[in-house]
Amino acid sequence: MIDSLVRDADGAVRIDPVPELRAELERAPGMKFAAFDREGKTSLPGSSPELVAAAQRVLGVSPTHTHLILPGDPGTSPLGFMEPRWTPYGRFHIAVYRQKFRWDDIFHAIGADLQWLAIYPLAAMFMSAGTAWFAMRNGLTPLRAVVQEASGIDMNSLDRRLSTAGVPEEINPLVEAMNDALDRLSAGAARQRRFIANAAHELRTPVAILNARLDAPQEPSFKSDLKRDARRIRNIVEQLLASSRLGERPNELDRQIDLVALVRAAVADSALLAIKNKRQIAFETERPSVSVCGNRIALESVVANLIDNALRAEPEGGTVAVRVEAEAAVAVVDHGEGVAPADRDMIFEPFWRKTEAKPGTGLGLAIARELVSLHGGRIFVEDTLGGGATFKIVLPPAFDDAQKLVSSTNAP
Repeated sequence: MIDSLVRDADGAVRIDPVPELRAELERAPGMKFAAFDREGKTSLPGSSPELVAAAQRVLGVSPTHTHLILPGDPGTSPLGFMEPRWTPYGRFHIAVYRQKFRWDDIFHAIGADLQWLAIYPLAAMFMSAGTAWFAMRNGLTPLRAVVQEASGIDMNSLDRRLSTAGVPEEINPLVEAMNDALDRLSAGAARQRRFIANAAHELRTPVAILNARLDAPQEPSFKSDLKRDARRIRNIVEQLLASSRLGERPNELDRQIDLVALVRAAVADSALLAIKNKRQIAFETERPSVSVCGNRIALESVVANLIDNALRAEPEGGTVAVRVEAEAAVAVVDHGEGVAPADRDMIFEPFWRKTEAKPGTGLGLAIARELVSLHGGRIFVEDTLGGGATFKIVLPPAFDDAQKLVSSTNAP
């Protein structure tokens, strides 16, 4: 019908059936059609008079659409339909009556309905997307503020904390956890700064002693004292370096090491110094080989530090015993003054010394405990039978040695 609308030379619009409409009229001879202007008062030329007469009564109320039954036709169901439609020549009311059913009408009807129905899901989708965008944008505003605060924190501003004001309840645990992490990081950084400052300060003591010895080379014990001081400084520096390296590269802790060979070598290195200081050193082992996983340099520095401390604590003429036990443990035994029970935890604190009268920095045992802890072990001190102190290191054995130890323990 809309395709059949044409404009005359004088500008008037009329109905001139196109071939498709003529074919439909042949298929449905009883079909009628009509078209009215936008006010619904005037019908276009070519409209069915009978349909015009019936439809004009309805057009007075400007209906959006109307179902029609002409007088004389059965009133069981509507036979006609009229609604305003946009055409190339403007808006007209189009009416069709007794159009005969065709199967493709079903597809056209479904397509028309889907066009209208698609508006609702599309509108719902756009409204949902807009609502979600608005909610996310406003809900994440506090989180963006937290991100901006976090980006401004560095090693020089570890005292700052992330604000929880206005943060959603679901995000609040994350912000609190980050603040807790900053607390731990700040405490660790403070310890590191104190450690570096104190280490630089305390290392001046053995260096000053070394310089004083150099001013008196005529002393009978000049060489042995010089070597002892140099060895002490070397042990501290090696432990500091080992602690720093293992903290940065923990993968260096998975090397398999023969603990018996490591301790035997440390004892051999200390033997000459022990003899020159009128002491003796003995090495004992319960097994020819004990395997552990760790870093050789770090463990060597820990054992060397304990031996050096024991040689200084051992009375002149005495013997320091260094023993490797089957359970991946090393015991360094001296027969000196020993360690009071009240001081056994304090001696492993950095820069702790019971008295300033004795030389030393108080760093060795603190670093030794840190290195042993990195290996998953522990270090502690016990009384030596008959007097003195026994420092003991216990390390987790390597897998093969652990299996052998379990087998020997369960053996009848």
